Amino acid sequence: MPNDPGPFTFVMAGGGTGGHVIPSIAVARELKQIGHNVFFIGTRHGMEAKLVPAAGFDIDWIEITGLKRVGLQQTIATMIKLPSSIWAARRILKRRGVHAVFSMGGYVAAPVMAAARMLGLSMAIMEPNAIPGATNRWLGRMARRVLLTFKEAAQYFPGANIEVTGLPVRQEFFEIADKPAGRLTVLVTGGSQGSRTLNQACEQAWPQLKHFRLIHQTGATQYEPIASRFATACIDGEVVPFIPDMPKTFSEVDVVVCRSGAGAVSELAAAGKPSILVPFPYAADDHQAKNAQALEKIGAARLVLDKDFSGDRLIAELTALTPEKLKAMSAAARTFAKPGAAKRAADLLIELARG
Repeated sequence: MPNDPGPFTFVMAGGGTGGHVIPSIAVARELKQIGHNVFFIGTRHGMEAKLVPAAGFDIDWIEITGLKRVGLQQTIATMIKLPSSIWAARRILKRRGVHAVFSMGGYVAAPVMAAARMLGLSMAIMEPNAIPGATNRWLGRMARRVLLTFKEAAQYFPGANIEVTGLPVRQEFFEIADKPAGRLTVLVTGGSQGSRTLNQACEQAWPQLKHFRLIHQTGATQYEPIASRFATACIDGEVVPFIPDMPKTFSEVDVVVCRSGAGAVSELAAAGKPSILVPFPYAADDHQAKNAQALEKIGAARLVLDKDFSGDRLIAELTALTPEKLKAMSAAARTFAKPGAAKRAADLLIELARG
């Protein structure tokens, strides 16, 4: 491994979902900003196919699919593809002259990391959740560094060189000022695709929401019927299919009602926003529940199980949020925030490249 300061070439492995790709892009931008070469390896059917080129980075393609909660036919097809995807990744790594590899996990990362190990390349993985996914648990045995968002995940990587860096979050979330006291404003969001559970509970609560201001992101598929009914509900607020500028919306609200994916809880912490978290019940290894429990444990959030979430429960949770309680939850949320996570990951990768 070279001892000079570079420039080095790094590969970002991991795709399929925005939760894998967006933090990788944040780290890639840090590396590119100081003059290093960065590219991605992914599949044409994952979110990386859209997000990576839009961010201005090169991407090389391999063919691989997931193994989690799939039928026997896809499992067999994936296992057949695995050797060829490893060799394809190996050829890419050699051709690109890669110095170190960064992975967010997921099925796309497995063949890339296996190929990197064959070539003796240094590897770092970032685990965003309180319970690691199967791929990252396996990759943790290969990686030189394991970067965590939740300290609770450390138990799954015995003997690894671990650091709790947090998950890369846009700087705008850290810059949100405290909202002035006033009418309680509530953001309900199930993410870009929406959540039927959150949407239904919010609509059930409309008759009792007249004392609050509501911003409700429904997701595109459920927007039109909900918006049509909301127009006659006489409630202060708005219903939208998608919020393009979430930091701006966070600055306007007192409390956020949402799922508890790693990206969501990291943004809540960066912004210091109190939250009512309703974990997605079908998340792999129930990791969203563990994420929510970590925030509830420090007093930053309230956790409500999906099966228990209703309009009446939403109103009960909101009514219990006194100004003093909101202030305490906001302060607790900020203790979980980890500014500079992308830069720290980039610095560690450069250390690995230098050997």
